Amino acid sequence: MTYTMEKILAWRILPRLMMLAMTLMSYQVVQWFMALGASATTQQTAFVSTVVGAMTGAFAVWMGHESSSPTETRPRSSGTRK
Repeated sequence: MTYTMEKILAWRILPRLMMLAMTLMSYQVVQWFMALGASATTQQTAFVSTVVGAMTGAFAVWMGHESSSPTETRPRSSGTRK
């Protein structure tokens, strides 16, 4: 692979951009729903509930993948607490 492609993959640009897009779309759906006020139907309520639930699941999966990153360096603990 080229050096540029290795950097793009190492920085995980695409997953981060997709997570940003999902976050923005989720925000827009919630804002739309709150603007409806008391006139919201049960179908609209179910839609917003599904979108927010999917966002929660996607965020949990994304955070799980970020924490198990093989390129991430973490300081090792010595096993003793001060």
